[in-house]
Amino acid sequence: MAVVFHLNGSPVRYDGDPDTPLLWVVRDTFGLTGTKFGCGVAQCGACTVHVDGKNRRSCIAPVSSVENRSVTTIEGLDGPLAAAVQDSWTEINVPQCGYCQSGQVMSAIGLLAIQPQPTDTDIDRAMAGNICRCATYVRIRKAIHQAAAKMRA
Repeated sequence: MAVVFHLNGSPVRYDGDPDTPLLWVVRDTFGLTGTKFGCGVAQCGACTVHVDGKNRRSCIAPVSSVENRSVTTIEGLDGPLAAAVQDSWTEINVPQCGYCQSGQVMSAIGLLAIQPQPTDTDIDRAMAGNICRCATYVRIRKAIHQAAAKMRA
């Protein structure tokens, strides 16, 4: 069965097992390795992508679930919100090892898209499903607040 969807703005077709996790299709079939494998059970957030603009854990989403939908990975981010988050991430020096960062950035953009002026509690709640083994949570929160301020300016 072929699965047709948009990946980072371009139409793509996957001819394979429709139950294959979206993560592996994105990485192995289309070569977009910014989305990471972490836990494989949707608990760590490293595999976060946007499906129709909403955060989705690609490690447990079968590729068939994105038929005729729009998938955005870290490589496909664009626009002022993405730029504000990415710039804030580097200005605050959020990453240490960097492994979880693509999922963190995707989740932060997903939060700010629906809640442009989040409180600490909002951020903590929205980001709770993203694990950073380097424990840069304080910097992540600060970067999200900074990105929100950039969007208001």
